[in-house]
Amino acid sequence: MTTQTIAHLERSSAQLVSPAAGLAKPSVAGAWRACRSAVLATAAISLVTNLLMLSGPLFMLQIYDRVLASGSVETLVALLVLVIVLFAFMGLLELIRARVLTLVGLRIDRLLGAALFQSVLSIAPAVGSARRTQVLSDLEQIKQFAAGPVPAAVFDVPWMPIYFAILFLFHSLLGLVAVCGAVVLIVLSIVNEVLSRGALAEASRLTARSLTFAEAGRRNAETLHAMGMTGFFGQKWLQDHRQIVSLHLRVSDIAGTVAVSSRVIRMLLQSLVLAAGAYLAIEQAITAGVLVAASIIMSRALAPVEQLIGQWRNVLAVRQAVRRVEEHLRQAPAWQRRMALPRPRGVLTVTDVYAAPLGSPEIVLKGLSFALSPGQALAVVAPSASGKSTLGRVLVGVWPLRRGDVRLDGAALDQWDKGQLGRAIGYLPQDVELFDGTIAENIARFDPHFTDEQVLAAASRANVHDLILRLPQGYETQVGESGGVLSGGQRQRIALARALYGDPALIVLDEPNSNLDSEGEQALCDAIASLRGRGHTIVVMSHRASIIGAVDQLMVLRDGRQVGFGPKEVVLRKYLMAGSSRLDAVSSQASVASRAGRAASKAAS
Repeated sequence: MTTQTIAHLERSSAQLVSPAAGLAKPSVAGAWRACRSAVLATAAISLVTNLLMLSGPLFMLQIYDRVLASGSVETLVALLVLVIVLFAFMGLLELIRARVLTLVGLRIDRLLGAALFQSVLSIAPAVGSARRTQVLSDLEQIKQFAAGPVPAAVFDVPWMPIYFAILFLFHSLLGLVAVCGAVVLIVLSIVNEVLSRGALAEASRLTARSLTFAEAGRRNAETLHAMGMTGFFGQKWLQDHRQIVSLHLRVSDIAGTVAVSSRVIRMLLQSLVLAAGAYLAIEQAITAGVLVAASIIMSRALAPVEQLIGQWRNVLAVRQAVRRVEEHLRQAPAWQRRMALPRPRGVLTVTDVYAAPLGSPEIVLKGLSFALSPGQALAVVAPSASGKSTLGRVLVGVWPLRRGDVRLDGAALDQWDKGQLGRAIGYLPQDVELFDGTIAENIARFDPHFTDEQVLAAASRANVHDLILRLPQGYETQVGESGGVLSGGQRQRIALARALYGDPALIVLDEPNSNLDSEGEQALCDAIASLRGRGHTIVVMSHRASIIGAVDQLMVLRDGRQVGFGPKEVVLRKYLMAGSSRLDAVSSQASVASRAGRAASKAAS
């Protein structure tokens, strides 16, 4: 049965989270339930090993009461061979139990790992990156806990009454001493729980906040150094850190005191059992063999409790880790498989859209409605904090709507399979960040099946091919963490190529020229003109009027409301007639850019 259980676990541990894996909504409790057969097998193994634990006391009993009394060497040899076989079998079962518990930990990791990582990548308001990634460390802690000594001790605890019953069979006084000792140890474990729980929870909360604060400092280290803020920033972090150290010291003192007390009490109880047994032997109520056997049995009966007390800090930490993982998975959107729709052509329809940033009650976009067809390019012009970036995130489906809908080829964004929709959309965010890897991998969106032709095509459409070739290793250049080896303009142009990878139908560019020089901006305008000619639908948010020359549609936002939309010449003429000095300047720049854009479009065609 055990071999079959191990084989079953090894087969099932290769499965990732999916409906087929038996977890429609992943959770730690569900993962443990999925390992029910392994847990039952471990309980059965624990039954046999705990029975075999009696081999030592019974061997001592037979040595004192039979061998020494009879002086029979043959009996001694027979008992010795028997106990060697029993101990060897017990050792084998212990190895199997440890192996099964290790596979249980791996199984839990397999069942939860993928879903947990996807929940870390999900869009969540007001959660620091360090706190969000902490749950991955929590999962590793849970996996190691499952394979550690605590579950084995938990399986051994139910056999304490059996050991006590044997002691009562020897003599009621021996049983009473053992039971009193167990009660004292259980009280100590309760005291440990009560005194440690609050301090450890507070330390965990402060640690998460400290990690988030330190991560923010790491990301902005240049700013901190440039403005002489490192000392003050470090003092702020050190305040929390000292409080965390103080709380951990308090928990360690409590756990250490209880652990030492339990160890001393167990040793004292063993001596008390010996003393009680010696008294009973003097009174000829028991034999000397029973005296030794009772001491060993009591030590074995209390060992799991002592082990749990010694590991209680880990138990509390894992319990908090389980709570954090459960909360994270509960907040994550449920995974749903959508039917694959036909590849979109790029017909974008926005109807009465109201939207707000994640975690904010303030509505930023108010009643936007417009439509774009393949081959059209829209420039969104607005003052700062008017909702341009919010609109970009809404169009690519990463921020939810408060009202209205956004449709691509007639289907609402939430009707599309996430993977298919992502491949059909090219998105260049305002805050560009590349990931640790080669330029080719970043352009290919880390698709393991990308081809050189696809990467080259995306780079060519973004007019960034020549720029990449000028780098020391070309497309194999390692960009480093967050693309740190590249300039801001280089990152932005490579991110544009990433947005164009796979020939997406809808392309949303948020401030795509914020870090570009005149050469890069001209390359961007040429790329937009070329994409229009290929039938792509493009939405561009920009402060610079030069980008208007590459588009044919224009939208003006003011305080999140759509105050103008249509062909750019019509919209610009409207604001020229309105006499707005600010838009007048923009319009004059846009006229020059428009002529340049038409020239670039003719050249591209």
